[in-house]
Amino acid sequence: MAKRITLFFLTLLGSLSYGQKQVYSLQECLAIANENNIAIKQAILDLENAELLKEQARGSFLPNINAQLNHSWNIGLNQDITTGILRNVTTQFSSAGLSANNTIYNGGRKFLELYRSNLGILSQQYQLDNIRENINVFVANAYLQVMLNKELYEVSQLQLELSENELDRTRNLIDAGILVASEIYEIEANIASLEQSIIEAENNLRLSKISLAQLLLITDYENFDISDEDFVVPFSEILEKNPKEIYNMAVEKRASIKLSKTNVDLASSNLDISKKALLPTLNAFYGYNSRISYSDTELRVPTGNIVEQPIGIVKETGQSVVANIPETQEQISGPKPFFEQWNLNEGHNFGLSLSIPILNGKTAKNAIRRNYISLEKAQKQFEQDKLDFESTINQAYNTALGSYNVHVASLKTEVSRKNAFEVAQNRYNAGVLNSYELIQAQRQFEIASSDVIRAKYNYIFQLKVLELYFGLPLNLDDIIVAD
Repeated sequence: MAKRITLFFLTLLGSLSYGQKQVYSLQECLAIANENNIAIKQAILDLENAELLKEQARGSFLPNINAQLNHSWNIGLNQDITTGILRNVTTQFSSAGLSANNTIYNGGRKFLELYRSNLGILSQQYQLDNIRENINVFVANAYLQVMLNKELYEVSQLQLELSENELDRTRNLIDAGILVASEIYEIEANIASLEQSIIEAENNLRLSKISLAQLLLITDYENFDISDEDFVVPFSEILEKNPKEIYNMAVEKRASIKLSKTNVDLASSNLDISKKALLPTLNAFYGYNSRISYSDTELRVPTGNIVEQPIGIVKETGQSVVANIPETQEQISGPKPFFEQWNLNEGHNFGLSLSIPILNGKTAKNAIRRNYISLEKAQKQFEQDKLDFESTINQAYNTALGSYNVHVASLKTEVSRKNAFEVAQNRYNAGVLNSYELIQAQRQFEIASSDVIRAKYNYIFQLKVLELYFGLPLNLDDIIVAD
């Protein structure tokens, strides 16, 4: 029974936790995007690959050492590689060797390749930072779009509540004989229109949440939401600077500019490496080898007898000349001991080799010319990137400043439209204004309120982009109203 009760409560807890809304702040969304984004993951893999290339460049300073082992069977008429005798037998042989070589001089090419690999790591790191900066801007824009649609949805609800209150007052005024019955039709039509606007606003809010969730690779759209925050819209100190000051500060910190500058250094390094192909290369080498035979060995063993053996002929008489030599007979024995053969058959070779390039079909010189062109292109691209970035800074500055001014103007308009709507309400209640004119005043007030919200979030986004260019971290903490 205790187990059943425990299982029941666990199931109940799981059902309650399932489908619970997850609320995220901007910083949490940025963290999720940096962890899940596919482009960022690919850039991280490119960075790891660049680090492997550096390890390869460092390893080139070590000598190349290789060992060889071989065992073979020879069947038929073969020459014993140890004795040189041809025999129709099956033999086995083993051989082993060790070789080593290292570059002593190649014009410092290895050092340049190591330097280039370090630049490659730096380039991939800047590429990763640039992708992250762009992703952060996309996430911030999508996040603020959700905030915008939330407030527009709330404005639509407030306007509907105002219209419903106007409907109740209109009914009372009709019952009191102040207004005619036809005045209610315009109010009811306006309520129907506002209900439609609420549906559209709710749909826009849902779609903006889905867009942000997809950007974060979150699939549970229904339970995804962002935290509700109230923002102030101050005049940022960064707008008191001129665009040139912002550019001079930003150009030293912007990852895309650092990447472009590093590409120039990479192209220059490739040019230096290609020039080294015209210089001679000096290598040192060493080799060691030995071999073992597993065949039987033929030996001449003394018998203890002395026999006469012709050794020549006397020229004048033609008489044979003989000598007494010990008699021997052929005897087959097993192969010599392993280590004895190893020591007898071992060999060494070592030396230096010098390679001097003379003619290679202009391959080296054409490579140098191509790298000159690549360097010039990288330099021009770097200058173009700086010009484009300066133009972007100017545009972002003017857009942010203009957005602030638009927001200030929209606030004034909203106050005026609100006052006009209140006056229209009083005149309508007094019976000197018809429902159509009241609704027009209400719609103007609604438009002004929506314009304030749009102007606010447009300014916040443009300001944060400008601050990001300036080198400030992307967050909304400085404009959140404390509870």
